[in-house]
Amino acid sequence: MKRLSGARELLDGPLDDQPALMGNLRDLARVNRWLGGVRLSEAGVAALAPGDGSFTLLDVGTGAADIPLALIDRARVAGRRLAVVGIDSRPEILAAAVIARPRLTATEELELHIGDGRSLPFGDRSFDIVHTSLVVHHLEPDATIELFREMGRVAHRGVVVNDVVRGRLAWAGAWLTAHLFTRNRYTRHDAPLSVRRAYTASELTVLLAAAGLRVDASATGLLGHRVVLAARRAPVPPFGDGDGHGARDVDGVA
Repeated sequence: MKRLSGARELLDGPLDDQPALMGNLRDLARVNRWLGGVRLSEAGVAALAPGDGSFTLLDVGTGAADIPLALIDRARVAGRRLAVVGIDSRPEILAAAVIARPRLTATEELELHIGDGRSLPFGDRSFDIVHTSLVVHHLEPDATIELFREMGRVAHRGVVVNDVVRGRLAWAGAWLTAHLFTRNRYTRHDAPLSVRRAYTASELTVLLAAAGLRVDASATGLLGHRVVLAARRAPVPPFGDGDGHGARDVDGVA
């Protein structure tokens, strides 16, 4: 299946229907919980921050912030403290998320802010881990490399990328799930389109490499519909420009 480039999901357009947006955020949270999205993010984080102790995480494109909440809860159970800053470029999404789940503003370990992942308002290595889930498929290759480069700049230990994977089986599963379990117009329209716009795991690896990041660990979700990649900054080569742009490496991604 060739990647569908240039398409726009409803979530990329005007978000003036708050009840529908809240319903979509609830749908995405259920998908993350029931179909293993949370588990994948947890595995990616564990690959970069094993053991005990406290650590910090920046969640880019946090949406409903359901994955940060789940990671905070699981860290508590494990006797660890995880402090999370969640950012999203759409204030409408953060407003709907807080209304849908008031706990977001009552969780001490979680802060929510408006921000663009391609121009993060944080210093170098400000967070132990920088995480993103279900964001990358919205972006074209050049924008994805920008995002990964910024994530790598802000991360001390590494970055975690969790997203759907393009494929016919994944598309069929997204269509069936969206039409059997919800009537939300955002979810029904965007879920199968997300799969058409998504990258494969190998394409994501190439895009991470173009941003100067090397995949250290990976895991796949149910029936391979989703993947998580944990990556660290690649060593700078002693010779060559090492600027990470490498547009020729991603010609086949679009």
